[in-house]
This record gives sequence, structure tokens and C-alpha cells, in this order.
Amino acid sequence: MEWLDKYNKWKINALDDVDLINELNAIKDNESEIEDRFYKDLSFGTGGLRGLIGAGTNRINIYTVRKITQGLSIHLLNKTNNPKVCISYDSRIKSKLFACEAARVLSANNIHVYLVKELMPVPFVSYTTRKLDCSAGIMITASHNPSKYNGYKVYGSDGNQITLEDAQSILEKINDIDCFIDVNIMSLEDGFNNGLVEYISEDIINAYEES
Repeated sequence: MEWLDKYNKWKINALDDVDLINELNAIKDNESEIEDRFYKDLSFGTGGLRGLIGAGTNRINIYTVRKITQGLSIHLLNKTNNPKVCISYDSRIKSKLFACEAARVLSANNIHVYLVKELMPVPFVSYTTRKLDCSAGIMITASHNPSKYNGYKVYGSDGNQITLEDAQSILEKINDIDCFIDVNIMSLEDGFNNGLVEYISEDIINAYEES
């Protein structure tokens, strides 16, 4: 069973988040729970993706976020010289963690990141993408979904939802990635020290609030 093979692979490799370790251990004797988490990948489209927070390919977690961001990175590097991405997040569970994971992957791919210092409303990332002349924007949010969900929205350089063409290109890249082997990642501290990650300035935040 492919989903069981995936589960066993995650048991060995998904060691960077204690919540995932505990969840994987807790379901070890429950095949229906294992299958639900691993029988498919979360779908990615023009609205990005959203799903339950938890362990597995059918959940949003640091590994699915890393995989998506690696796919986005490859897409941007193929499409744009010296791409830049702004990242924002809301108050949902693990939103800040997922935003930082995305920043770690982008910076490891030599993509400049503008990261919010604290949670911001969804429209902020559209504004900042345009204001800072970014190639893309990422918003960690699940909009109106229940609290156990989170999501990953991608915006184009115009601050709007990505096109179907871009979504398909990103998805093709994502599908070729093993989240444990093929993802470039550096520490957030190294990203800041190398000048690849910086916080969005108070001037930009103030200009947004006044707009």
C-alpha cells in the first residue's frame, strides 16, 4: 500500500517538528487514520492550497510548506532574474512557523525575501508585493475555513491571485520534489545574516495603513 509506505518514510524522516512526531506515533496502529493522511497530496491551484494542519502529504505542515516553496522557487528562478518574494501570515495555528519555513527555503534558493515581523491582514501581502516590486507574494492563511485548517496563498507580481498557467507550472515543479531530499533550506538566522531575508519596514506598514 503506497500510503503505508509514505507513512513509514515520514516516521523515519519527519523529525523537525515534535508535533508531527507525536502524531505519527499516535496513529501507528490506526490504518484508517494513516490512509487519510497519506493517500493523496494536498491539491495546489490558482488559490494556492489549504488543508488540515497535521502530519502527512494530505495535511499542511512544515514539509508540505517546504515542498511547495521549493516548487515556487524553481518556477520563479526559471521565469525571473533575481526574484523577490514577500511573505505575510495571519493568526492561525502555525502561521508564523509556516511563513518562516517558506522564507528559509526561498533564501536557500538565493531568492530575496521580505518577511513581516508580525501577523498582518490578507490584503497586506498584495499591497507589499506591488510596493516592493516583488516577483510573488505568499500569504499563510486559510481564510474562512475552520481553525484546524491553514493554507498557503500565492500572488503574482501584480498582487493578484496567480494565473492558471503559473499555478500549473508551479504544480509541475512540486510534483517532481521529494520533501525530504530535494528541498534547499537554510536557517532563518543565516538568511538574515546573508542579506537574503529582511523584515518589511515600518515605513511600508505605515504607508499601507494610511492607504
